[in-house]
Amino acid sequence: MTYFVGVTVRGYELDTQGHLNQAVYLQYAEHARWELLREAGLPQEKLLDHGIGPVQLEVTVKYLRELRGGERVRVTCELLHGARKTFGIRQQIIKEDGAVAAEITGVGGILDLKARRLIPDPAGRFAELAEKPDLLGIAAA
Repeated sequence: MTYFVGVTVRGYELDTQGHLNQAVYLQYAEHARWELLREAGLPQEKLLDHGIGPVQLEVTVKYLRELRGGERVRVTCELLHGARKTFGIRQQIIKEDGAVAAEITGVGGILDLKARRLIPDPAGRFAELAEKPDLLGIAAA
């Protein structure tokens, strides 16, 4: 099951053409990522207490459908773990009728806030700290 949060497009997020400003798609994606971490038991405060923080290293957005004020959407988030210092991030913004309004893909990692370097095993670190690592696509440590 892919994690998602619901969002309603607000009027102040619209551009001069009356549809969702392109930068707001990224804000929705980041909101879903933080909500996923929070629900998995990794709120920002806990990550900071452990001296780490998630970072977005690369992002690509494909805009597929317009979004207008008042529309309700689901913003999905799925982490794709590998064997390196980074992990993939796959997200979609889906309209109520099921049409995909945008696809957001990226590469993320976990930054050691003191050393200012990526930690070597992000999935392992998430597994150690998360209360619900399965939401992050990983098994418990």
